[in-house]
Amino acid sequence: MADWVTISALASAGGTLVLAGTTYASVRSGNRAARVAELSLLAALRPLMVQSSEEDPTLHANFADGVLVDVPGGGAGVEIQNGRLYMALSLRNVGPGIGVLHGAHVGAVRIGEQAEHAPLEEFRRLVRDLYIPPGRIGFWQIAFRDDERREEVIELVRTGRFRVDLLYGDYQGGQRVVTRFGISREGDAWRAAVVRHWQIDRPAPR
Repeated sequence: MADWVTISALASAGGTLVLAGTTYASVRSGNRAARVAELSLLAALRPLMVQSSEEDPTLHANFADGVLVDVPGGGAGVEIQNGRLYMALSLRNVGPGIGVLHGAHVGAVRIGEQAEHAPLEEFRRLVRDLYIPPGRIGFWQIAFRDDERREEVIELVRTGRFRVDLLYGDYQGGQRVVTRFGISREGDAWRAAVVRHWQIDRPAPR
C-alpha cells in the first residue's frame, strides 16, 4: 500500500527543487540583463578624444592673465611671452558621451619601452572645467609661468617636437582615458596627431 505521506513529501521536495532551479535561472538571466544594460549605459557615456580636422575653425584659448592663444583646427597653439609658455590643443570628441578634461602631461616623445603614458600623479590638473560634447570640438590648455618644469618644456618646444598625454573621462568622473598626442612644428604651424589611447578604469583592448 502506498505511503501517501511519503509520496506527498517527495512531490513537495521535487517541486521545491524545480522552483529553486527556475528561480536561480531567472536570477542569473536577470543579472545578465542588468549587466548588459549597465555596459550599454557606460558605453553611451564614454568619450574619446582625437585631434580636430584642419577644416575645423580656429578656436581661441583665454588664459587667466589675459593672454589669448589661437588654436587652429588639426593643431595646437603655442606662445612664449615674457618667458612664460602658453599652449592649447584643438580636440574633437568622437565618442558618444560628454568628455570632461582632467589634466595632462607635456613631455618628450617616447618610443619603445618608454612609450607608456606618464604616471598619473605627474599630470598637471586643470584649474578650470573644460567639457567637450559628443561630436563637437573644443580645446585643452596649459600655461607654464612659474612652474618648475617651465624651462624644460620650453626647451622641448624649441626642438619642434613633443607629446601631450591628455587625461579625461565621462561626466560622472569615471571611464578615464589617457590619449597621447604627438605635436610637431610644420613651418609656422603646430600639427597634432593621436598616437595611442590607454584605458585607466577599464580593461585595455590590447
